[in-house]
Parts: sequence; structure tokens; C-alpha cells
Amino acid sequence: MDSYSIGIDTGGTCTDGVLISNSTLQVAYSVKEPTTHHDLGIGVGRVLQRLLASGISPEAINRLSVSTTLATNAVVEGRGARVGLLVFGHVRHFKLPVTASVFMKGGHKITGDEDEPLDVEGLVDAVRAIRGEVDSYAVCSAMSIKNPVHELVAEEAIAILDPKPVFCSHQVSGSPGMHGRAATACLHARLMPLMVGFLSSVQISMLRAGLSCPVTIICGSGRGAGLDEAVQRAAITVASGPAATARFGCTAGEQTALVVDVGGTTTDVCMIRDGHPVLSSEGCRIGQWQTHIEAVDMYTAGGGGDSHVICSADEQEGCVRLATARVQPLSMTVDLPDPADWLGCGLRNALIMPIEGLDEQVVAQDEILRCLRDHGPVNPETLAWKTGLSGVPLEKRLERLANLQQIRMIGFTPTDALHVLSRLAIGNKEQAERGAAALAAALNMEVEALCLRVVAETEQTIETIILDYLAHKVWPASEAAPFLSSRDNSLFSLSVAVKIPIIGIGAASRCFLPAVAERLRTSVSFPEHYEVGNAVGAALIGREEFPA
Repeated sequence: MDSYSIGIDTGGTCTDGVLISNSTLQVAYSVKEPTTHHDLGIGVGRVLQRLLASGISPEAINRLSVSTTLATNAVVEGRGARVGLLVFGHVRHFKLPVTASVFMKGGHKITGDEDEPLDVEGLVDAVRAIRGEVDSYAVCSAMSIKNPVHELVAEEAIAILDPKPVFCSHQVSGSPGMHGRAATACLHARLMPLMVGFLSSVQISMLRAGLSCPVTIICGSGRGAGLDEAVQRAAITVASGPAATARFGCTAGEQTALVVDVGGTTTDVCMIRDGHPVLSSEGCRIGQWQTHIEAVDMYTAGGGGDSHVICSADEQEGCVRLATARVQPLSMTVDLPDPADWLGCGLRNALIMPIEGLDEQVVAQDEILRCLRDHGPVNPETLAWKTGLSGVPLEKRLERLANLQQIRMIGFTPTDALHVLSRLAIGNKEQAERGAAALAAALNMEVEALCLRVVAETEQTIETIILDYLAHKVWPASEAAPFLSSRDNSLFSLSVAVKIPIIGIGAASRCFLPAVAERLRTSVSFPEHYEVGNAVGAALIGREEFPA
């Protein structure tokens, strides 16, 4: 009996899954489910149920490999454990987004000799002072990569005073540079409880599906990690998705190429050279965290099929622009109120709906949720009028509620424009057409002209993302970035010829990348199963790291 591997990728919009035959390496079955951001394991469970419904026995599955946005999203959204950072040695103080930072005497020289005795009394006082405010600790001592004894003493002291997880910098990075080592240790400390929750949810979903196979979590470096390592060093899963992207790109047969994943939320760009993914030489940077975590050399920016289309009646503002935030497309929404009643320019750009089943105590404590409970779905204009909130405060509150999965934002997107233009047929075309008509009327434009403009804006956004990535290769300080972003203006138009081919991944890529490649004067290809390429990449990494 043939055996199979399962690959799953939890993206910003969809969670994809594939069944791959271990004997032929062919994809036997693939599925897509909406990503459940409040609990990624739920989406993973739905994918598993659908894959096994194809008729494959759970006993025939010998490995499950998962690439996940959990770590990246947690950093961007500010979620995770409260971390206390303890730093020993004569170093310039630096800031990291942690709950508490304490700098004290200690550390070693580059020879491994003690530079100054550890301030044990200061260490004890520091732990006692912050233990009620933190969930975990990160410890970083000068030159601990040469002599870690001060970090080990601190670890033992914390275990006695406040038995919580401790992450020592010498255990997570062998590179010099205290700031990077401290950031790496802090990120592991911050993400550990989230990874524990995610993996527990995945294991519960596996039990329900009757699966008992080993699990591999894809690391940003393109290798696989077992469950224990993924928990103890959770930050290694940052850039997990792009690593799977790069691995799938290697199946296209190109020795050197750009791999471009156009998703619903973001566009990810990475490179393969000599048939292998290119790794970053500087360590992975995630938001404010410059770490020593090995990861594929990649660039991610907002811009995809579900990006929010913002319209303005003031032509000086550009009339139509693509926001980086994701909203739910009109064409993919069930029971949508008529867009003519709420969609337009300015604060009429979206419909805000509460998530079903919210705890009444949670609703009672938030004026926006109370307004939605009392008045039903409304646009920001109505919400501003009823709550008195407006401008940046309203935007921040809505962003926070969306991150907490307490509201849904619905608006016009490139996905809707593609439906109207009959270039895509996966959702409700009529709803997309009504939305396009409402926006076109507000802008005094033809519906087709509006939708073509939206598609062109999306293509230009993706083109700029690709050029930004390439500019960093030639000009590390990004001197060319402003020039490239303004390459088509009233005075001149700049034409660029990219010398390597593009490999497209993601369901939306075929809708946008051909025009992008034409403008960049290069070629683009779409390997078989490109729509679920990251899931295929995850499965391949799992098989290669842990062969049956």
C-alpha cells in the first residue's frame, strides 16, 4: 500500500493542504480553507478532515508537515508572553519591545576570561522586582558565546526565585553582537506559549482525524523541526511560509529565479540560486526585532488579492489606492447587505460586522462592539457618528478589534475587480458587481474602468515589491527605493529589465504576474499546483528532513 505525506500552509487568508504520494511525489489531492486567525489549529483541522475525506486511510499517512504564520503574525500584532530581559556586562543599553529590561554587572571578555564578577545581589533584586509582571525570562551576558557561566548561574537563580521558562542567549545563537543575541532569546521567550497552544490544537485535530504520524514544523531556514524544538525555539518558525515558497520554487527546474507568492494578504518574494533557496546573511528581521535567526532571504509587503481598495472623490489623492490591510471581499461574503447602502468613498469604504458568539462581557466593555450589537453591521462613517470616535483613534480601535478576531471588515478588493472583469469565478460575481457600481457612481467612473484601475494598481504594487527586493541586492542601503517607487511620473518613465525569470505561486498569482513580468521584461511560469505551492513545499521539506 502506498504511503502519503501531508503538507499544510497557514497563510494570511487561506490554509492550504496537500496529500503527496511518497512513491511518486505527485499531489494526490489538495484543498483550501479560510485561515482561522484566532486559532490556527481550527483551520488545520478542517483541512485534515477534507484531505482524509478523499478516501486515504489515516494509517497511510506517515508525516504531517506544517508551515505557519503564527510567529510572524504574533510579532506584528504584539501578542505573546511578557518577557523580562536580564543583561550582564559593560554594554551600551539597547531597547527591545519587552515588558522589563535590567542591565547589571557581569560578563566575559573575548578570551572567555571573566570581565567583571556577576552581580548576584542585583540579579536577585531584579527577579524579585519584575517576577509579578513577566511570564518568561531572556538572559544575555557579554561574550557568553565564549563563556556562558554567568547566563547559566542566572538561569539557576531564576529557577529558584521564579520558576518560569528561561532562554539563554548562548543556547539560541552562536554569533557575536549582544543586541541580536538578546533579541533572539527574547523572541523565543515571547513566542513559546503561543507555539505550545498552536501545536496542542494541531495534535487535537490529528486525534479527531485519526492521525498518529510524526509532525514537522517548517523553519524559516528551510529545514524542518520536531515538536520539542519548535516549542523550545519557537522563533525559528518566523518566515516559515516563505521557506516553503522557496522550496516549491525549486521544483520548477530553474537554476536561478525569483519566487513570488501572491497571496490574499501579502506578496512574498525570495530567490533561488543554483537550484537552492538563498539564505539571509544577516539573520531575520521581524518588525523591531533584528535577530540571529537563520531564514531565507525574503521580502514581504502588504498587497494581494484581498487588499482593501480605498477610493477618494478628491482626485489629488489619486482617486483609487490599494491599502496594505486585508478585508473580506464582497464576492466571498455570505448574506451581504446591498453595497449600494453602505459602500462609497472616505469613511464609507467598508462594512464592519461583529464575529458571532462573542462573550457578552467582552461586548459590554467596548463601545464599538456595543454599537454593532445594537445597530447591526455599519460602515465607519455610521460608527463614527454613533460613537463619537473618528480619525486615527477609530482606525486603531478597528485594527485592534480585527486582530483580536472580534470584528470582520468587508470591502471592495482586487478579487472583486477580477470577478467583475470575468477573470475569476470562485465567488459571488453579482455582489462584486453591485459593489463596483456603488464605487464607480461615487467616483463618476465607468464600472469597467474602475476595475481595470484596481487591477493595474495591484500589478504596480507587486512590481514595486519585486523591485524593492532586487534593489536591496544591489544597493543594501536602499538608495534606489524612492527612485523605483516613483519610476512613472510627470517628468519621466523608468523601464526596468529583470534578468532572471519569475516563478509564480499562490492562487492570485496567475491573475497579476503575467502583466508584471511583461513590464519587467522577463518571463513567468506557474508550476503544477502553484495554487497550493507552499503546502507542497512544506510536505517536501518534511520528507527530506525526516525520510520514511
